[in-house]
Amino acid sequence: MRLNEYRILWVLVFFDLPTETIKERKIYTKFRKSIMGDGFSMFQFSIYVRHCASRENADVHVKRVKSILPEKGHVGILTITDKQFGMMEIFYGKKLKEHDPIVRISSKNKLKANHNTL
Repeated sequence: MRLNEYRILWVLVFFDLPTETIKERKIYTKFRKSIMGDGFSMFQFSIYVRHCASRENADVHVKRVKSILPEKGHVGILTITDKQFGMMEIFYGKKLKEHDPIVRISSKNKLKANHNTL
């Protein structure tokens, strides 16, 4: 089966879990370590991503995340195509200077810089 940017998927997990007590911090840490153990990488604080070669593979990882959901807090799961993920623009700071690059992330986990300005 041919892989392409519409068949390859990314699973994003967004979460906001309580961390006020020692028990809540342990639950937060266990959840975070569990998704990292399943191949997710931190994209931003409380946003983790995982590359999946197919819909079936993505479904397996979504099911795993659902199986470890904590009782408290909010967790969101979003599955998008590689094409959609590749169109993401990432900005560092409030303003871009004339020579600051706009960074795009490719499906090959490489950052690409586009030196166009806004």
